[in-house]
Amino acid sequence: MGVIINSALCYLEREDEYLMLHRNSKENDVNKDKWIGVGGKLEFGESPEDCLCREVLEETGYVLQNHRFCGIVTFVYGEITEIMYLYVSDDFTGVQRECDEGELVWVKKKDVPKLPVWEGDRIFLKLLDEESPFFSLKLVYDGNGSLTEAFLDGKRYGP
Repeated sequence: MGVIINSALCYLEREDEYLMLHRNSKENDVNKDKWIGVGGKLEFGESPEDCLCREVLEETGYVLQNHRFCGIVTFVYGEITEIMYLYVSDDFTGVQRECDEGELVWVKKKDVPKLPVWEGDRIFLKLLDEESPFFSLKLVYDGNGSLTEAFLDGKRYGP
C-alpha cells in the first residue's frame, strides 16, 4: 500500500533571482545535494498556505506578505505519491537566517537550470519563467531518481 504526502514549495523572488536551498546538511535526505525552493510537508490541520508560510519562516526567517499559487505538482516515486502545492513570492519581510536543512543562496534565475536540480523541477521552473497560467504537472520517477514520464495538464509532456 502506498503513501500520499502533501507539501508546499515556494520560490522567493528578488529582481532576477530565486532564493535556492542547497540541501547539503542532512545525511538521509531524498533531496541530498540538490538545489530546491523552500518548503516542506503539511502538518495535521494545515492548509497549503499555512504550511507555506510556516516553512518559509522556519527555513529562511522571512514572513510572506503575499504569494501566488502557480500549480500542483504530483510526484510519483516507488510507493510514494507526493502532491506539492507550488508558489512564488516577491513580497516578504524579515531578515534571512541560516537554514538547518542546507545553504540558502540567491541565484540568478537563468543559472538555476545549470545547478543540480531534479529533472522534473526543470519543467516547472520553465513554466514559472514563462509565467504560464495555473498548471497541473505529474512527474514519475524510477527507483534511481530518473524522470521516466511527465504529464502537463493531463497530456504527455516531452519525448
